[in-house]
Amino acid sequence: MLDRLNQRERMRLMKFVCSFAWADLEIRPEERDFVKNLIGRLTLDDDEQVRVSGWLEVPPDIESIDPTLVPPEHRRIFLEEIEGVIESDGEIAPEERENFRIFEALIG
Repeated sequence: MLDRLNQRERMRLMKFVCSFAWADLEIRPEERDFVKNLIGRLTLDDDEQVRVSGWLEVPPDIESIDPTLVPPEHRRIFLEEIEGVIESDGEIAPEERENFRIFEALIG
């Protein structure tokens, strides 16, 4: 399924995944591992990997994250990967749960 995403959509997905990893204001090792695994599954190039690594140090700018820009045909992919990162550490913080609920409602 991930192979259906173009370069812009892959980076949009990574931006969302990283922003959800920051929902509880910390990036745990398991979340970092999830992101690194996703980078490999998406076969991001070196420049893209550097940008994603930056989002693990400083969260993506909130204004650059717009759920309405997620194409309808890719919404399930985004939901699954975001759910994966918030579950990766074995704990779902209330902030993560609420943000996911809002995101899910926004993209329908």
